[in-house]
Amino acid sequence: MPDRRRWSLVAAVAVTAVVVTAGVITATRADPGAEAPEQVLVFADEFDAGTLDQSRWTTCYWWDDGGCTNEGNDELQWYLPDNVGVESGALRLEARQDWVRGSDEEGYPYTSGMVTTGRSADDQAQPPRFGFQYGRVEARMRMPAGKGLWPALWLLPLTHESRPEIDVMEVLGDTPSTLRAHFRYLDDGERVTLGHTWTGKDSSAGWHVYGLRWTPEELVWLVDGTEQWRFTEAEFVPHEPMYLLINLAVGGEWPGAPTPSTDFPSALEVDYVRIWQKDA
Repeated sequence: MPDRRRWSLVAAVAVTAVVVTAGVITATRADPGAEAPEQVLVFADEFDAGTLDQSRWTTCYWWDDGGCTNEGNDELQWYLPDNVGVESGALRLEARQDWVRGSDEEGYPYTSGMVTTGRSADDQAQPPRFGFQYGRVEARMRMPAGKGLWPALWLLPLTHESRPEIDVMEVLGDTPSTLRAHFRYLDDGERVTLGHTWTGKDSSAGWHVYGLRWTPEELVWLVDGTEQWRFTEAEFVPHEPMYLLINLAVGGEWPGAPTPSTDFPSALEVDYVRIWQKDA
């Protein structure tokens, strides 16, 4: 098991119907991509209820203790549930320039928000909000811009191990047109990190759909339905249940600290999250 709080994390589809009623998902068929077999929608949140659906989401890592952070990256934020909101049909993860003392007795100059479909405690007898093995993930998001902001969409194992890790999309706020994806896994006990970077439209200027197709044979990263990267070494493709995370980090070794030109509050906005799996 990893030393908690110390992980080093470098994080258009034609839908037939999406039906979410009182927290119950009605499985509906969709066309999740020309190369994918027919699939069924197994998880969806359109964020239309006005409040966060806590049957689907937690607001911290599984080491939640009055909030949380990831010390492994020297991040500057403490995640709090008050920084997670639902407004006008979108999830809003808001970074604020608020000093707070965490439960680890350290001081943090920023607060921010995150959500996961995992557990809120280190008790693997507790079921996650939602875990899955193979499928297609899509999230329509608008990223924030500004030095030191680090939004991400990613997957981790339900075992609470730090590998494998699939970073569906990461953006550094000072280069919002540069999109990044990573895949981290173990090869004979050795840690391997692969990454892919490409330049696209300004992710802070409008909404884009970020997706991952995960099969037993490959991982395929997509933006607005267009493939950007493919990993095909089947022996290293994750073959275990994983859960989804969405967060807005502030600072850290990779993005660096915010500068006076970085606006606060800033938010990562999510219009919807949908997950399909192969129809049995």
